Amino acid sequence: MKTPWKAVTTLAAALLLVLPDGVAARAASTPYTKAPVAGTLRAYPVSAVYVAGVSSGGYLATQLQVAYSARIRGAAIFAAGPYYCAQNSVPQALYGCGDNIYPTYLGNLEAYTRAWASSGWIDGTGNLAGQPVYVYHGTSDATVKKSVTDDLVRYYQDFGAGVRYDSGGAAGHSWVTPYGTVGCTATASPFLADCGTDPQGAFLAHLLGPVAAPNTGPLGGTLIRFSQDSFAVNGWANGLSMDGSGFAYVPAACAAGTTCRLLVALHGCAQGYARVGTAFVDRANLNQYADTNRLIVLYPQAIASGVNPNGCWDWWGYLGATNYPIKGGAQVETVMNMVRRLDG
Repeated sequence: MKTPWKAVTTLAAALLLVLPDGVAARAASTPYTKAPVAGTLRAYPVSAVYVAGVSSGGYLATQLQVAYSARIRGAAIFAAGPYYCAQNSVPQALYGCGDNIYPTYLGNLEAYTRAWASSGWIDGTGNLAGQPVYVYHGTSDATVKKSVTDDLVRYYQDFGAGVRYDSGGAAGHSWVTPYGTVGCTATASPFLADCGTDPQGAFLAHLLGPVAAPNTGPLGGTLIRFSQDSFAVNGWANGLSMDGSGFAYVPAACAAGTTCRLLVALHGCAQGYARVGTAFVDRANLNQYADTNRLIVLYPQAIASGVNPNGCWDWWGYLGATNYPIKGGAQVETVMNMVRRLDG
């Protein structure tokens, strides 16, 4: 059944990150950036695919990894809860997957996962065994409570994944990056917090193995702005609450034919291009690591719509379909169509 607009508005408002009274933005380190150039996605020699995301992007990242665990080989999740946490229910999303008034019903979520794998709706759960997963939760995050993220960690551990859990920092509900524009404890637009740490180096080392230091000078790759319509399962990204355009950062070595890895990076609510421009693309501290570690970074983009006023990814069923977390889910398949193009 289609989720009522009023209920979705309530959910989106609850998950929209608002600047608390008295919290001021801080001066940020300024990264070197690349201006987007219009182009198309093409195939590259990609050896492995990984996903990362924050908040609603963290929930979608888990949906992508669990649904396509034979293809996606690891994940980094910031400020989110376990797979299928919302169970197609707005109250559960609000009170069980953001707040912890309700339980997450972790046992049920794991049972759904096993049953769907047995039916072929998602890849076999055995693929998750040994996969690297990095999970981040800040102590000042009041949007997704720590017990919810704790259950994300338990979910992955119960399927045998190799989890690194970073929960000691003071961050608010945000993507933590050395190029953050708000203070560490703030939950404020554009939800890029500077805590004096480098979680990207930590999670990339966990996912990929030893990584080279990031490029802190001028970037050498190309930031491609491409049409998401050609990858949308309905041919029209806006109809899926996705932007007409997405972005991909391609290092020069990858463009020249060197074998590279691919990271899908998913912004959170109110953090897409339509709301904050290229802030996430420029400041996530991923392009810098991409340049020195032969890593293509794909940045799909969500937008606000009538059923999704804050531009979140669909992790509770706002598009009106119950298959949103499995193979065939509209946003899952649209992003995977981009992955299929890039990795040939």
